[in-house]
Amino acid sequence: MNAEEIIGLEKKYIMQTYGRFDIVLDYGKGCYVYDKNGKKYLDFVGALATNSIGYSNKKISKALFEQSKKLINTTNLFYTEQQAILAEKLAKLSGLDKCFFSNSGSEAVETAIKLARKFSRKKGIISTEYGFHGRTLGALSATWKKEYKESFEPLVPGFKHVKYNDINAIKNAIDIETAAVIIEPIQGEAGIIVPDEGYLKGVSEVCKKKKVLLIIDEIQTNLRTGKFFAYQNEGIIPDIMTVAKGIGGGVPIGVTIAKEEVANAFQKGDQGSTFGGNPLSCAAANSSIDFVIEKKLVEKAAKNGSYFLKELNKLKDRHPIIKEVRGKGLMIAIEFSENVKDKLKNCIDKGLLVNCIGETIFRFLPPLTVNKKEIDFAINVLDEVLKS
Repeated sequence: MNAEEIIGLEKKYIMQTYGRFDIVLDYGKGCYVYDKNGKKYLDFVGALATNSIGYSNKKISKALFEQSKKLINTTNLFYTEQQAILAEKLAKLSGLDKCFFSNSGSEAVETAIKLARKFSRKKGIISTEYGFHGRTLGALSATWKKEYKESFEPLVPGFKHVKYNDINAIKNAIDIETAAVIIEPIQGEAGIIVPDEGYLKGVSEVCKKKKVLLIIDEIQTNLRTGKFFAYQNEGIIPDIMTVAKGIGGGVPIGVTIAKEEVANAFQKGDQGSTFGGNPLSCAAANSSIDFVIEKKLVEKAAKNGSYFLKELNKLKDRHPIIKEVRGKGLMIAIEFSENVKDKLKNCIDKGLLVNCIGETIFRFLPPLTVNKKEIDFAINVLDEVLKS
């Protein structure tokens, strides 16, 4: 089937909820993807942070193949080996105790909200301005952007939003009905907003003092910031953590991890998922995490991210249209002083895939396997596009 036929089928039979690039992807290898016409692209979208270990990774392909020959899904009516192994692995890596498995980041957030309310017997959830936590009704209630929400009101009651990177804003918003604070260590969908050093630690201290739960949303930040989880950069441990995207190596998985005392609030029947923690997804996550650790990709993300930021700041010196370069590890953004959607198309034409947030921000979430040569290619493309 050619690209035009595929696009025609999509327009006819798929609900039009996505603004897609005008590309039909066929296969990928490493940090590159290839379209139906054979054109090669360096992928700095990284499947929105889900493609952590590169396309066609042999380790994850083998794990998926071997597991598919045994069990794909049994539901959670039975014990399965891969799920138990993954739960132990994540508990030890996070410093938390117990996991609940789902299929996506939004589901992980829904679970965290339910768990916080069950444990605390309170309803209030504090989130932050410009935060993004998902599009299901509970997660959407925690999300800031009004354009995502207005058509679906009334949403879940009990949520309030305060200024991000402001400890006092959270402190002043907590009242006797507050169950939890939910926060991203770095705001991804807002355009890679990195808070001040000490912000997360300060929020953690406020939550402990006020006796409310701290939920850290690591759905986009896991693996990318120089630590396995971004909150570890501040030496804290949350009460609940949500994770998805990168830990599955491209295979859908969501996990809610909590301290034992909090996790034990859930009793049989309080939460469930038919596909959550299925053997196939867990095998993928186990192999992906093992590959990340074996190849020291978390450490490489910090090193290559610093190099990328340095080179982007050199671009900023040459191109006044660049307003700001920001990021940590391999979560990086350029904010421009004017609309750059036309420049996005130019990047694609030159073989570089980037993500445009709104009209003025380019976001970069490349695979953790990216190397300096590939970063240099991206820099050269951006330089050429901005010159034109």
